[in-house]
Formats: sequence, structure tokens, C-alpha cells
Amino acid sequence: MDLGIAGRKAIVCASSRGLGRGCAMALAEAGCEIVVNGRDSEALEATAEALRAAGSPKVTAVAADVSTRDGQAALLEACPEPDILVNNNAGPPLRDFRELDRDKMLAGIVQNLVTPVELVQAVIDGMIARRFGRIVNITSSGVLMPIPGLDLSSGARAGLTAFLMGVARQVVKHNVTINNILPGRIETDRLRANLKWGAEQAGIGVEEQAEKQAALIPAGRFGTPEEFGKVCAFLCSAHAGYITGRNIAIDGGLIPTAF
Repeated sequence: MDLGIAGRKAIVCASSRGLGRGCAMALAEAGCEIVVNGRDSEALEATAEALRAAGSPKVTAVAADVSTRDGQAALLEACPEPDILVNNNAGPPLRDFRELDRDKMLAGIVQNLVTPVELVQAVIDGMIARRFGRIVNITSSGVLMPIPGLDLSSGARAGLTAFLMGVARQVVKHNVTINNILPGRIETDRLRANLKWGAEQAGIGVEEQAEKQAALIPAGRFGTPEEFGKVCAFLCSAHAGYITGRNIAIDGGLIPTAF
């Protein structure tokens, strides 16, 4: 399918690896110009080369922490008028909620609520003026089914979801959409870290923990960043203008809800 976005400009946050990289690759294959972002310069450059090979007509690598004002400014300097914004950021590590002090909680809220809202504020009026905008927020399945040990991540991302649902309905008449993708257990560095933590808590090996977790998923496996990225690219496409304010879980059927 031709997604109808060849030549569109996209900022993909935290995209040097994992879910963000999967989204950037799918958008590159659709012919978008990509601003790719990460804090690890070596991983960032490797991803930039892969995006060029995938078909992106222009790739700009921005080494920065998107949670900071300077990092956001660098992204927007590289792409002042994006057509597509994919909000993504690292989340707080697994820990018991009793271990969360005020500073840790504020840092998590800045990472996973304040930062994406600030970027939406920066780009949305330009999208409205140009009559095209696609904003996709990578949140978490924890928004719908909270994960013990990731309480701060679940809370901050649920807050982002609620914050932007009203905004989504205000701007869709201008062909600007805002949607959320909720990853379940996808093969990423984050998943591997969580499996290691869970294995340590259970007193078992990481491979055994991985088998146990995969067995809980109706699909019987973990997802891949590639299939995750394809869904993101469709939500950014010219064909997705009638989809907004939606939470789309990519979880292999893990979340047991009817709606």
C-alpha cells in the first residue's frame, strides 16, 4: 500500500533503537524525510545509515535527550515544520513504588507526560496551518493494564493519554490526528531489562522467565519493533485522517478487554 506520505517530514523521538527505530524505519520505507534521535551517538549513526538504505530521501541525526529543553530545540531546529511527530522516550526503570521519592516521580512525569506535551505544543499550530499533521505517542499497555513495578510509567503515560484526548478532538477538523500506540511485550532492550528484573525476583534464569512471559500472551510470542513500526506508519499515513483519539494496543492479545 502507498501510504501517501512520501516527502513528508517526520520527527521520531528516541529512535536510535527499539520501538522508535521500528517506527523510523517504516516511515523511511514510506519515503518520509526523517529526523532520528538518540543519546548514543554510535547507535544513532548506525540507525541513520539504515534509514537511508531503507529509502528515506533525507535523514538528519540529532544526538540529544528529548526530555531536555535543549534536546527539543535541537530537534525542532533540524525540522521546524514537521508533518509527523512520533513521541517516544525511555520510561522509569522497574522498582517498587515505595522506592519512589519526589525527584524520581517528577523525573518520570517529565519523561513520559511533560516532554511529549511540550513537543505537541511546539508543532501543532504549524500542522493546523498546513492542513496535515499526524502525531503518534508511544505509551504502554500499562495504561490499560498496570504493570507492578512500573507504576510511575503507567501513571505518567495514562496522564498523557487523558491530557491529549481533548486536544485530539479539537484539531481533527484540520486533518491533524493524535493517536497512541500501546506496546505490550516487544523484543527491545527494555523488555530484556524487565525480564532480567523479573527473573531475579523469581529466582530463576532469564530464559525461563522469557518462556513464562511469552506463554501468557495469546499469540505465544513477543512482538517485533518492525511490526510495531508498520502500525505507526499507517497511523501517520494519508489514509488515517479519520482515526484520532484512539489507543491501539499491539500486544498479541495480552490485555483481556472487550473494548
